[in-house]
Amino acid sequence: MKHKLHIIIGSTRPGRVGPLFAKWFADFAREHGKFEPVLVDIAEFNLPLFDEPKHPRLGQYENEHTKQWSQTIAEGDAFVFVTPEYNYFIPAPLVNAITYLSTEWNYKPAGFLSYGGVSGGLRAVESAKTLLNTVKIVPIPEGVPVPNYPQFLADGQFKPNDLITAGAKTMLDELDSWTGALKALRPAKQAAAAA
Repeated sequence: MKHKLHIIIGSTRPGRVGPLFAKWFADFAREHGKFEPVLVDIAEFNLPLFDEPKHPRLGQYENEHTKQWSQTIAEGDAFVFVTPEYNYFIPAPLVNAITYLSTEWNYKPAGFLSYGGVSGGLRAVESAKTLLNTVKIVPIPEGVPVPNYPQFLADGQFKPNDLITAGAKTMLDELDSWTGALKALRPAKQAAAAA
């Protein structure tokens, strides 16, 4: 059975191009063959600023939007965050979406497909890793930065070069290795927490 790879679109603003990158990556991951890719658009969840009265680690959610978000993330075995760079950081809605949950993220690996100007979003990726570590996501070093991204957009589609597709393959190979290793850890940790 293939691992579920949730490809999370991190930008919610009007006119965003994140869905173009995410769709391409989902198709690429499907061809890669080791994952079942699932597109997850945080804009569709309409998450307000974090509004749960109890700490996420308790899993005692009161709001329907949180329950739906929790179920979606819990079903994933690994993540790829598709994110632009805003002020050297990931978008606020993505920070908020990560903050909503705790155990649903635990012991799962994540990579990034980032896009921006000359840095290709790499500063945002590096700044996000501390947040991911806090919810026990394992961010892998391999990623897919897309520098000066407009040059890769044509006819409403993302048209990557060979360097980008090679990076995507490397990231997926590494995510597959980490997903298998961490998946073995999750049931043991969940059983210990329940005891």
